[in-house]
Order: sequence, then C-alpha cells, then structure tokens
Amino acid sequence: MQAITLMIQGTTSDAGKSALVTGLCRYYKRKGQRVVPFKPQNMALNSAVTIDGGEIGRAQAVQAQACGLEPHTDMNPVLLKPNSDKTAQVILQGKALNNFNAKSYHAYKPKVMPAILESYGRLKQQYDYIVVEGAGSPAEINLRDRDVANMGFAEEVNCPVIIVADIEKGGVFAHLVGTLDLLSQTEQDRVLGFVINRFRGDIDILQPGIDWLEQRTGKPVFGVLPYLHGLYLESEDSVATHQVAIEKNDFYIVVPSLPRMSNHTDFDALRLQPGVNIQFLRHSDDLQKADLIILPGSKSVRDDLKWLKEQGWEGVIQQHLRYGGKVMGICGGYQMLGDMVHDPLGVEGKAGSSDGLGLLAMQTRLTADKQLKRVEGCFYSDDIAFAGYEIHAGISEGEALLKPFLKMSSGESEGAVSSDNKIIGTYVHGIFDITQACEALLKWAGVGEISMVDFSELSEQGIDLMADTVEAYLDHSKLENTITLFGN
Repeated sequence: MQAITLMIQGTTSDAGKSALVTGLCRYYKRKGQRVVPFKPQNMALNSAVTIDGGEIGRAQAVQAQACGLEPHTDMNPVLLKPNSDKTAQVILQGKALNNFNAKSYHAYKPKVMPAILESYGRLKQQYDYIVVEGAGSPAEINLRDRDVANMGFAEEVNCPVIIVADIEKGGVFAHLVGTLDLLSQTEQDRVLGFVINRFRGDIDILQPGIDWLEQRTGKPVFGVLPYLHGLYLESEDSVATHQVAIEKNDFYIVVPSLPRMSNHTDFDALRLQPGVNIQFLRHSDDLQKADLIILPGSKSVRDDLKWLKEQGWEGVIQQHLRYGGKVMGICGGYQMLGDMVHDPLGVEGKAGSSDGLGLLAMQTRLTADKQLKRVEGCFYSDDIAFAGYEIHAGISEGEALLKPFLKMSSGESEGAVSSDNKIIGTYVHGIFDITQACEALLKWAGVGEISMVDFSELSEQGIDLMADTVEAYLDHSKLENTITLFGN
C-alpha cells in the first residue's frame, strides 16, 4: 500500500498547524495506522535530540510522541536556528551545516530540497500515513521562489493540502480567501479545504460565514475546532515575557528572557506546578520578587551575556545571592555563570572572548562540533534519577567542576554546584521534566511541601485532548473521500 500524505498549512504562524498535526497523528495511531509526522523546514530555537543523534524541532518530537515513535531526523530534515535578526544556523538532517544570512540561505535552498526529499522518501517506504506540517504561510510572496517549506514541497511530492486558520486572531474568512487567492492555480487545485481553529461561541452564528466561504471557494470546511481551555502542548517558539500577578504564598522563579533564548520548554514543567509563579522578564527593573533565578539556554551566548549585563541583571543576581536566593544556569546560562566565555572560531558570531558573571570558577570554549546526546543518571547529592538531553557547542573546564551536579549513567560527571550550594549549573535540558527531579530541585531552591504535577502524564493528556477534538469536530468521512478523489 502506498503511503498517504496529507499536508497541513496555515494562513499565519501560530494558526494551529502543529496542534492539528499532533491531533491527527494520535487519531491515525488510534485507528491502527502506521503514521509519522514530517516538517520539511522548521525555524525554531526549541529543538530535541533524536534517537539517531541529531537535532530537530521540538514540535516534531511531540508529534512523534503522538505517533508512539522515537524522534528521528527524517521527521524534520531542515531546522533553522536564528543566531540574530539576520543570520541562522542551518541544521540539515540533524547536523549543523553552517551559518547563513537570509539572502545566502535563499540562494542555497535548491541544495536542501534533495535532502528533504530523501528523508521524505525513507518515511514513505515505512509508514501508511505521513502528516506534513508547513511553516508560516504559503502566501508569503517574497518567499515563493525556491520554497521548500510549503507549496514548493507539496508540488514536488504531489500531496494534498488543508489550510488552517485561527479565528481567535479575527478576520478568519479574509485569511482563508486571501491565502487561497495568492496561490497559483496548481497550488489552489491541491488545496482540499479548510479547518477553522480556536472557535468560541455558537456554531450557528458562524454557519452563514462557512456557507459563504464554501460557495466562494468551491472547497469544504472540514471542521471547526473549539478553543480548548487547559490544553497543554509544547510551544514551537513563543514564550510569555510579561509579569504574572504576585500571589502572597507563591514560590517565585524568574527567568531573564534572553533575546536568543533557546529551549524555553525546559520551564514548562515548572510553570505547570501549583504554587510556582514563573516569570520571564526582559529588564531587571521589572523584578518584584524572586526565590530562584534561572539563566536559560541561548543560541548566542556572548551576545545574550552582553545583553544580560546591559539590562542590569548582573547586579541583581549578585544581590539576590547575598540575600540568600538560589541561582541556576542551563546550557548557555551555565556557561554565563563562569569566569570567561571564549569563541575563538566565531561559532556563534564575531570571534572573541567575554567576561562571564564570575559565579562559578570555570571557563568555556565554544567549539565547531556540537554535543548532541540524550542523557540519564542521578543527582550527586541524593541519587534522585533524572533524564534529559544536551545540545551545546562548548566545553567548560575549571575548579567548579570538581563539585559536579549530576552523575551520568555512563559514569561521567556533569555540571557544577557552588561550595555554598546556592548555585547550580548544567548542560542538561529537560532536567525538570521527571517529577522526582523537579521536586528535588524545587526543594533545593527553597520550596516546602508541594503537590507535584506529573509533566509526562500532562503531556500525554494534551495530545489525547487534541486527538479527541480532531475526532469529534472533523468530518473524517468527507476528508477521506476528498483525499481519495485527489488521487494521492
């Protein structure tokens, strides 16, 4: 049986493509189908380490989970990780290729399409369904030439497309009609129909608009998905940067919202714990209260370190420690805690060295080779089990590492703990995802008794809720018939 490919494109970023693909993946898995996610090109600073030792967008890792699969680099062959507003590191089939500016990468795109098709071809031989996620909008005219992420891919493999729009943003019919009108005739012909996402209210009031849309375009609306209160799915790239209301008895965690913050999903498990108030703040002046300050990962460590100091965080962190607070650094944030960060090869920007915060006696040298691995083990302090992954271009050395934070199952030591036990640094992402590890770190930071939420269970519940919604609100009979008529 030839694999059926269905591509989900959106009228805008954050229209609901990732969530719909996730729901469809779990829906098809429930039906006993061998289903796999695929995203030709992704731009995100949230990434995951795959079973084959590569790097892909975290959204595809979640979609793999929905399929009951381990993440693999073939699921997202091209990942763009922005270094600045003008440049990005290109990850090709899981491995860092080079840094490109927008113009040079646009010229290079024809060379990545063969890798995309190669990965897609391997998946097509192994699975019954391939649910493909587009990127941004297919109607971005300036990017149509040499497109590999949306219609360029769909045309290349001759797959049908559904366009999803977010009614919460307003102008949903204009979004859908405008997007369709800006496509070429062959691209319009492969659009099977539409899905409207995040609807609140009475469907009867929306129905006249749906009738008009179907008459205007000649294409069906396969479903209207409701706004899902309490849905948790890992975010592709967005993160709240505003202050959260102060509650008297909460435990306050503050994360400086670095311009190139990476893998902010590290904090999802913390954000979901009752009584934990986590805030992502730009300027240190916005800080009202903190029990724990966590420096997050960064795609451009020296630039973000410079920004951190310019925003006044260095003095705030030192004062916070003097007053008995705790500090933690993850990946790039860990590197910032040391005495120096050296980038002799210009791996993340201009070559040179930067003074760190001087809170851990160590220095870091950035290297061209990136560390990509899944890890597990236990805390040195109390044998609490942890699991996570490393994604970093750097080697840290120094006296601080003589008191490590983690003991890997491989027998290696990792991270550092200050002599006064107030500071922890680690390269391990996902350190809070295991409930026991999260609880132990919160107790180290000063939390008393806490009723922990199981993050893994909550993640599964979110995927199941999305699948339940897809099953209940999409007209699957109409969708399957339309796919068959397309001749996939």
